[in-house]
Amino acid sequence: MTTELFWLTLTVTITGLFWMPYIVNRMLENGVMGAMANPAKAAAPKAAWAERMTHAHSNAVENLVIFAPLVVVTAIAGISTPATVAACQLYFFARIAHYVVYTLGVPFLRTVTFIAGFVAQMTLAFAILGAG
Repeated sequence: MTTELFWLTLTVTITGLFWMPYIVNRMLENGVMGAMANPAKAAAPKAAWAERMTHAHSNAVENLVIFAPLVVVTAIAGISTPATVAACQLYFFARIAHYVVYTLGVPFLRTVTFIAGFVAQMTLAFAILGAG
């Protein structure tokens, strides 16, 4: 496994765990059975932090659709440089930071952490496109 694929695996794993705190909030708000019912589209969590957390989780999933294929292409193409490794590490930590600051409701830092993840994605894309 390449170092980039290792960081992708960590990123996918943490993204897969991001739903857990807001589901606990739903259980506290609606009871276990209420949390297991089919949610209505308009049934936003009552706690503002939990609503922000659901958006942070959705954003992480949306961006994983861009990040994951880029990492897989680097592995298939045999591209592994200090820049691609650093980009994968940056992406992982930027997504965790984005999730935390989004949940806490810190707009400026939310944007900075999002941009850091975007820079990581573009670093991978440039490595792939420049390797031809």
